[in-house]
Amino acid sequence: MMNRVVLVGRLTADPTLRYTPNGVATASFTLAVNRSFTNQQGEREADFVNCVVWRKPAENVANYLKKGSLAGVDGRIQTRNYEGQDGKRVYVTEVVAESVQFLEPKGSGQQQNQSRQQNNQGYTRADEDPFANNGQPIDIDDSLPF
Repeated sequence: MMNRVVLVGRLTADPTLRYTPNGVATASFTLAVNRSFTNQQGEREADFVNCVVWRKPAENVANYLKKGSLAGVDGRIQTRNYEGQDGKRVYVTEVVAESVQFLEPKGSGQQQNQSRQQNNQGYTRADEDPFANNGQPIDIDDSLPF
């Protein structure tokens, strides 16, 4: 059996840090992850994935990430349930992160990232197809020595 999740996205809000009665840190956050395709209107949609991380990594997430931060999450999907206040069973599916990577320099935010993208208009972002809507043939140079 395999249960592995790898996500890259932006936090939709500041992480929430809590401690269990035994003093174990846990942080929860939601990651907005862009889909790799566009809808019928040509817009890119996103999935909002609930994540939880434990112990020291939880404290690091709470201290260094904030709303809009770009983060990579490696973990597994877990489903749990509990009885809600109205007596009905509530089911929660979330990613339990084994590691969280901070993908932007400290102090960098989404606003700085957007201005950097505008300054690099001659370059293609990693999530864009460099040949989309071009329709021109690709010139390949056969003189390379390898």
